[in-house]
Amino acid sequence: MRDPMVLRAQRFVNSVYGSRIGTTVEETGETDWATLYALTRALQYELGITALSDNFGPTTLSTLTAKFPELNADTVPSPDFCRIIQSGLYCKGYDGGDLDGTYGERVRAAVTKLKTDMGVEQAFPGADLTPKVFKALLTMDSYVLGPSGTRQVRDVQQWLNGRCLNRQDFFAVACDGRVSRDLARALVLGTQYELGMADGTANGNFGPGTQSALKAHPVRQGDRGVYVQLFSAGMVVNRRPVALTDTFDSYLAAAVRSFQSFAALPATGEGDFATFASLLASYGDQSRQGKACDTVAKVTPARAAALKAAGITYVGRYLTNPSATSLPEKAIQPGELQVFAQNGLRCFPIYQTVNNDASDFDYVAGRTAGYAAVNAALDHGFKRGTRIFFAVDFDAIDAEITANVLPHFKGIKEAMADSGHPYEIGVYGSRNVCAQVGAAGWSTASFVADMSPGFDGNAGRPLPKDWAYDQFVIRTLGSGDGQLEVDVDIASGRDTGQGSFDRPRPAVPDVALEESQVPGLRADLARYMRSIGRPDLGGVGGDAELYTSAQAVEAIQDQDGLITELSHTYTMRKALIQTAVYWAMRDYSLADQATDQQVADHHQAGSGQVRDSHTGIGQISASDAIQAWNHCIGWGFTTGDRRDPAKDADLWSVWQQLSKDNAFSVRTAALVHLWGTRGRPGGQLPPGDRVTTPRSMRLDLAEFEITELLRRYRAWDPDVEAQTHQSLAVYQIFEKYNSIARNA
Repeated sequence: MRDPMVLRAQRFVNSVYGSRIGTTVEETGETDWATLYALTRALQYELGITALSDNFGPTTLSTLTAKFPELNADTVPSPDFCRIIQSGLYCKGYDGGDLDGTYGERVRAAVTKLKTDMGVEQAFPGADLTPKVFKALLTMDSYVLGPSGTRQVRDVQQWLNGRCLNRQDFFAVACDGRVSRDLARALVLGTQYELGMADGTANGNFGPGTQSALKAHPVRQGDRGVYVQLFSAGMVVNRRPVALTDTFDSYLAAAVRSFQSFAALPATGEGDFATFASLLASYGDQSRQGKACDTVAKVTPARAAALKAAGITYVGRYLTNPSATSLPEKAIQPGELQVFAQNGLRCFPIYQTVNNDASDFDYVAGRTAGYAAVNAALDHGFKRGTRIFFAVDFDAIDAEITANVLPHFKGIKEAMADSGHPYEIGVYGSRNVCAQVGAAGWSTASFVADMSPGFDGNAGRPLPKDWAYDQFVIRTLGSGDGQLEVDVDIASGRDTGQGSFDRPRPAVPDVALEESQVPGLRADLARYMRSIGRPDLGGVGGDAELYTSAQAVEAIQDQDGLITELSHTYTMRKALIQTAVYWAMRDYSLADQATDQQVADHHQAGSGQVRDSHTGIGQISASDAIQAWNHCIGWGFTTGDRRDPAKDADLWSVWQQLSKDNAFSVRTAALVHLWGTRGRPGGQLPPGDRVTTPRSMRLDLAEFEITELLRRYRAWDPDVEAQTHQSLAVYQIFEKYNSIARNA
């Protein structure tokens, strides 16, 4: 809301300091970071600091402290310096006077009120503005109770400010009643100070030194003092129904027992180290024994024995391997689940490809993940009703959760629905990710990545209500052949994985698709295409598409015998060919048809300007086809005469075959994939991407290899990345029906 006094502050900083600090702010009458940064720079200018910065950092604070340890009517050096203070008060919602450059009664009252709201009125009494309070003034932090805050949390914030603000590395936290990452760190700092850590040693991290010292200070019913205050503050920060107190009474003990039961700690009602640790850091007491773990290592009989000896019952293993070379045992290996069953272990499956950046998540990727996870889970033999945990392996902030992660899980749920709801959906990620995905209704249990206390999504966040596994420490178990590294997890009992399994589906060759399966295939493909905004005959003008989903499936089924033969000949999944042809047909537009006509005109009448185009049901150019055939002839994959794409006669002959002969197009599509395994030209991947190039076809290509082959097939497309991204779900849908047929 527009505030006339904030507007005056913005006009002041622009008119007096704009040219001096090298920036001006928009005069909106609304407090924002730009205005506070400008006031910070103005302060630095007045202090004689030449390297101006938006950050009120150590140099600004030390210079201010040295020159003006207390600012008041007698020490403010100039009217403009005072106007910076008054402007800061306006932006904070306090009465800064008339912007008259006078540290008068209204300014003194406002500073006093600010310090009271911050909880530091006793530590810094009076109306003087001290350096750390000045720093707090030039932030967006609020010191009054906000609409989503609670008085219990605000009491903790004010208590920590009042007790710790005079320490070197402690800076005022907001007092808005909302739990934040800053508050969580401040609570650890407060604990370290009470434990006797010196300035420079206390750092807000719950490390070994802090843990060792804290073990000497358990609290229990009947105790009083600062450690009870710290413990109860931890309960408040973790959203337990208590208030800050210095007395450990029966009410607090009952709340502690409830928290301990929820967090799978011994429900003693006492503030022992393990409970204290769980309140201060997401990973809690890392010496705990967990009944669960997850690992990228194959569980062999010797490793199963080591797991059992360590008290492990539930083991998380990955459904797929994103790469064919890195972490070769990451995915569940053949025969591994039988080892689980024979040794009384239970497996909970995890689905993860890359999933370590917001750009890896969206609705389309979620649809693909859902289909792929179902296919992989069925291949391994997981029974219906098993919960698959889909990974969000990065510190997603709220905006990324809303824009990327939630649509991704919506896609997963819709893919699971299309598949007949064979499996439950779980989520792996930070506390915030897990809580928000669960609240949206896209998951039924959480696997919490609590080993990263610095994650914004963990710090100051409570355990999700639906947590099933809580990942808290890395350990090496066993020795010799039984040695393996695992992430140890606490198990809540909300998920118990699977201890017996269906017969796995082996990587056998594809077979002909039964006609009875075609209606389901056609319906799944049409439903998916509609979900991504590609309904039948979509587009207008030149972008209007000419083939429906049913027509594309019919054309592919007409060639099913040939596609099956090519699959056997080249040890190639049928879905690679089917996906390339389906996507090409569904993407064929009026504009493409017009381009094809220009090619025909060029070669027949000499009037067209276009020598070549992507044509036929595979949308392959004659030049690409010739290069693919030449390449495969050279490698002995096929026979025939080599042709020259530079010769019009050769180009025209092949183009006509592609355009008119569907079987030739399908066979060429397979050869383009083979060409792709050997680095077919088609642009470079973004810097830093690791490419596992399949040097020969296999029936068990890793997901990244499938992605890369589909990308290379459409290397000519200017929108190749987006097209590949969308076509991956099509591959998984075809693979669903192919796998049913070959395992019938």
